[in-house]
Amino acid sequence: MNILLDECVDARLANEIVGHVVTTVPQRGWDGMKDGPLLQLAALEFDVFITVDSNLPFQQNLSKFDLRIVILKAPGNRLADLKLLVPQLQRLLPHLTSHTATTISQETT
Repeated sequence: MNILLDECVDARLANEIVGHVVTTVPQRGWDGMKDGPLLQLAALEFDVFITVDSNLPFQQNLSKFDLRIVILKAPGNRLADLKLLVPQLQRLLPHLTSHTATTISQETT
């Protein structure tokens, strides 16, 4: 899968997501772009958009974008916090549905 990491996600997380092509918003030159136009561009080239912006589904009509959106919900946006969510992300990636957002948070044991 081609995955795009939002600019609010630590770019080093790309190294933790294996078996997929992971690009960041700044690498594409799209930093500073508003969410709507960003998601339109992302849908043309990417399968999955990963963000930590939990408000995104309330601010955008996701049915307009042929894109799987993942919201990482961790105690903080630090790389150490986000890395804990990667195993769950890796398991869910093949099962995500386009035009929707899936929130991934720390699993309870």
